[in-house]
Amino acid sequence: MAARAKQHYRCTACGAVQPQWVGQCPECGAWNTLEAQLLPPSGGASGRASGGLASGGLANGGLASGAGGWSLASLAGGAVEAATTTSLATVSTAPEPRLPSGLGELDRVLGGGLVPGSVVLIGGEPGIGKSTLLLQTLAALSRHHPALYATGEESLQQVALRGQRLGVADAALELMAETSVERIVATAAQLRPQALVVDSVQTVHTAALNSAPGSVSQVRESAAQLVRLAKESGTTVILVGHVTKEGAIAGPRVLEHMVDTVLYFESDQGSRYRLLRAFKNRFGAANELGLFAMTEDGLRQVRNPSSIFLSRHEQEVAGSAIVVTREGSRPLLLEVQALVADSALQQPRRVAVGIEPSRLALLLAVLQRHGGVTTAGQDVFINVVGGVRIQETAGDLATVAAVLSSLRNRPLPRHAVLFGELGLAGEVRPVPGGEERLAEAAKHGFTRAVVPLQNVPRRGRRGGRQRGGEGGTQRGQSGGEGGKGGKGGERGQREIEMDGMTVHPVQRLEEALELLFG
Repeated sequence: MAARAKQHYRCTACGAVQPQWVGQCPECGAWNTLEAQLLPPSGGASGRASGGLASGGLANGGLASGAGGWSLASLAGGAVEAATTTSLATVSTAPEPRLPSGLGELDRVLGGGLVPGSVVLIGGEPGIGKSTLLLQTLAALSRHHPALYATGEESLQQVALRGQRLGVADAALELMAETSVERIVATAAQLRPQALVVDSVQTVHTAALNSAPGSVSQVRESAAQLVRLAKESGTTVILVGHVTKEGAIAGPRVLEHMVDTVLYFESDQGSRYRLLRAFKNRFGAANELGLFAMTEDGLRQVRNPSSIFLSRHEQEVAGSAIVVTREGSRPLLLEVQALVADSALQQPRRVAVGIEPSRLALLLAVLQRHGGVTTAGQDVFINVVGGVRIQETAGDLATVAAVLSSLRNRPLPRHAVLFGELGLAGEVRPVPGGEERLAEAAKHGFTRAVVPLQNVPRRGRRGGRQRGGEGGTQRGQSGGEGGKGGKGGERGQREIEMDGMTVHPVQRLEEALELLFG
């Protein structure tokens, strides 16, 4: 009698398998994500294999050591040849060749361009511009290399109309409207393109499975075939992925593990700017950032992102601080705005946009303990202009300064930038890339900087003009020429002149606040 097909349940969020349906996945905690899948009935081959292992296994000497060592013949069946190994010292470490995509911002995020044989996954909200970006990229690549665009969501006419709008209708680009992954692979094997775009991985399917396109098994197996195509043929494969309402790429989590690079396209609602961020990159730096502006003619690169994130107020404004953050290898000037107002609620609100709310609570506690300033009874609102999210601790000092500026209604000094991490003991800790941050600030006309002592460039320490401390002119912590010179000398506060900028090194939060507010 034929064996009945067994059934199990696979989580669409993480790919974990459960023997029976449950409301919440025990592995990732997602709700209502388990889908039923049928397993093929176990045949005699598998039974014989398991039986052979059981009968010829450890009990009967299947792994018993002989004269030449351990014998694995019973496991391999005697028909599988051993793989060839390579010594680590003999593996070539030459840089991977790169293909310029034609878009400098995309090349920056990828680490210098497309790597032949790599697989790139790009996700983003519907309508954010993923297809526009990739059509522009393939059109630029097709000038020198064959390229193939496989769409499973749009007709060829829709793609052609977009090409006319983008001004790339005459590009030597091959198009196909297909959802069968086998046909896509066969076409790529025939045309041998240098780059292949599949839009999207949730719409393609393989005939080897009976499940619907977009299911966990279909996405996993279809992606596996496309990854195999890239590695065997050297074609760069770019996959477009849908996202869930939480913002994660739809499908099993293993999809992000299979590919070489994971990119996310982000934007604030109503904004024309698009942020392309790398969350995983085997051939470059992660967290690299590229900036584009959506126009009627398609996506345009923004060469100088710092200029669009600064408000440049005509008059000094309380509650505004400029921080030099770092996205990947790129220093970026951002404006942190704070609003502190009396609260009518029993529990004042703490609202943070662009930084972690838990980080804001920590900084307010540090400000109260080491700065002597309490925000009890007041609502505190923080916003990072431009919709950028600060994912490092370099914005701590600027956030605290903006809060105190709004609370006292006293603007910070004009043309001043700040960066540094705040510790729970009130110390100002250094952050990576201090010299690059200062150079970016000086390039945009800023003349003052309050930074951690360890982030002062070495050339500034050796050759800069110092005030205060040993043998110099003492200067007060408030920054005024006629300030409390003795106090400045006691703390060793020094100013370092470099590249037209006055750098104020600080070691404690109290020093920074006294320097900024007196």
